[in-house]
Amino acid sequence: MRGPSYNHHVTAILLLLLLLPLFHGHGVGGDWSGDYSKLSGIIIPGLASTQLRAWSILDCPYSPLDFNPLDLVWLDSTKLLSAVNCWLKCMLLDPYNQTDHPECKSRPDSGLSAITELDPGYITGPLSSVWKEWVKWCIEFGIEANAIIAVPYDWRLSPSMLEERDLYFHKLKLTFETALKLRGGPSVVFAHSLGNHVFRYFLEWLKQEIAPKHYIQWLDEHIHAYFAVGAPLLGAIETVKGTLSGLTFGLPISEGTARLMVNSFASSLWMMPFSKYCRAENTYWKHFSGGNMDKRGHNMYHCDEREFQLNFSGWPTNIINIEIPSIRGFGAYPSVTEIAEANLSSIECGLPTQLSFSAREISDGTFFKAIEDYDPDIKRILHQLKTLYHDDPVLNPLSPWDRPPLKNIFCIYGTDLKTEVGYYFAPSGKPYPDNWIITDVIYEIEGSLFSRSGNLVEGNPGASSGDETVPYHSLSWCKNWLGPKVNITRAPQSEHDGSDVQVELNVEHHHEEDILPNMTRLPRVKYITYYEDSESIPGKRTAVWEIDKANHRNIVRSPVLMRELWLQMWHDIHPDATSKFVTKAKRGPLRDEDCYWDYGKARCAWAEYCEYRYLFGDVHLGQSCRLKNSSANLLSHYL
Repeated sequence: MRGPSYNHHVTAILLLLLLLPLFHGHGVGGDWSGDYSKLSGIIIPGLASTQLRAWSILDCPYSPLDFNPLDLVWLDSTKLLSAVNCWLKCMLLDPYNQTDHPECKSRPDSGLSAITELDPGYITGPLSSVWKEWVKWCIEFGIEANAIIAVPYDWRLSPSMLEERDLYFHKLKLTFETALKLRGGPSVVFAHSLGNHVFRYFLEWLKQEIAPKHYIQWLDEHIHAYFAVGAPLLGAIETVKGTLSGLTFGLPISEGTARLMVNSFASSLWMMPFSKYCRAENTYWKHFSGGNMDKRGHNMYHCDEREFQLNFSGWPTNIINIEIPSIRGFGAYPSVTEIAEANLSSIECGLPTQLSFSAREISDGTFFKAIEDYDPDIKRILHQLKTLYHDDPVLNPLSPWDRPPLKNIFCIYGTDLKTEVGYYFAPSGKPYPDNWIITDVIYEIEGSLFSRSGNLVEGNPGASSGDETVPYHSLSWCKNWLGPKVNITRAPQSEHDGSDVQVELNVEHHHEEDILPNMTRLPRVKYITYYEDSESIPGKRTAVWEIDKANHRNIVRSPVLMRELWLQMWHDIHPDATSKFVTKAKRGPLRDEDCYWDYGKARCAWAEYCEYRYLFGDVHLGQSCRLKNSSANLLSHYL
């Protein structure tokens, strides 16, 4: 048996790369080789996951709390509660030109602290924690401080404004290049939610900064792998709800106030749902003569025949069903008195008209034009949609992703949670911004659709449901990035001996068709389903992990996800590994926290790996169950 110091030393070296899964040799991702400890991990956070700080002085009347430079704005719950009007001034942007409020402006914080806890504090800290657990794992396993780099951004801005105002994508390019010089190796990208759209835009923007023949070379040198976590690849339905009725983010503000705030952010359109059958021309062709661009250099947008032959733009159902008032000229939501005073003789029954809209009709502006006469906010939204998205010279983000030209991609998301996929809106009779009310919601769960009132809904539900925020159709789009043949494995999330692991090899994969494993589920067991290239694109490798019951906002804090990342890393750097992916045949405890007391057997569970070892301060038996000194040997099972 090796001694404790040897075991600890080996474990520290291995865990140094916890967040840096690599794909060296074995024909799985390129010819880069070297000291893997030289790699960097770059974190791109999601929507509302970066602290914003005041960059001006604002005197708040009727409140003892003012805003001074570097004060937290997003998120300071104390100031929000005591001076909400002042706080809004520091959050709002001009909806047309995305400039700051005349009296206050905010800017994103920098460094890892900007993405760990949004509102630090004894009570608010854990509630607003985002990447803190992720960073804690890095520190616990001995990862160097300069190996993990956060790239916060102002999540209120559209992609073009991020570059225009903050030179964000220039800075991101320099971050990759600096990391290469500092550490001596390429980087691994971890992007969550909206951060995936930011990274996609960066890859397209980079095409215009680098000569075409050097573009792939730059990517291979600077980006070794990309982890897309909870990526809304076809958009998110909740964005529509936020646009019409407001999303409060769990804050103690009204939905009307939230709507005013969110609709001032051009980023609110960045995750609008769009059709998988419609796309913009690739602006990369502008580097060559004869590129298919219009006279202004903007993207040409077109849909194939399936968009008009099939229903719902590739989504489960129509996303918006809305009652349009029959009377114009009163505003979006006329009061009962106004309607009574109107001459209804020329209007059939004076009843509103109910219209339905698909994802394409939302992303191309058809829906917003239909309600433009009934809502004063819609002109601003149409302006943002056209100017900052449809006419973006780099990329129209409201079109389907192709697989990024990176060597190694892991797409990871949660499934099997009740997720909103459609809404019914009606006039509320109240003035703007509370003029729309949600009368019903359509959910997807376990392969079926139903409304909030409990009625089944006709449509095209997916094989599973989403992660409570993003529908399954959007999350699972990355399955199209897999190769022509795929190996599928389903295994329990908890530690297991392999008796409940199911495998299907060389499953045929057809583009734009979901891959449905012929596997069973035991009740009350949470699984991970792995889709991994059996035959991959030459020089590329792709994997998709579906994690049961993993919530969109909490997935980056999932211990199961962290465990799988580490095991995949250990497999890929080991010289004796013979397969492209780590085996799923067995999962034993890997950390002291995984050991627990088995009261039925009156000993620590997993006796092969865990033992009873009391340390001062332990308050229960489970705490005293710890990994054996020789437990590093268990890693040989995963080769």
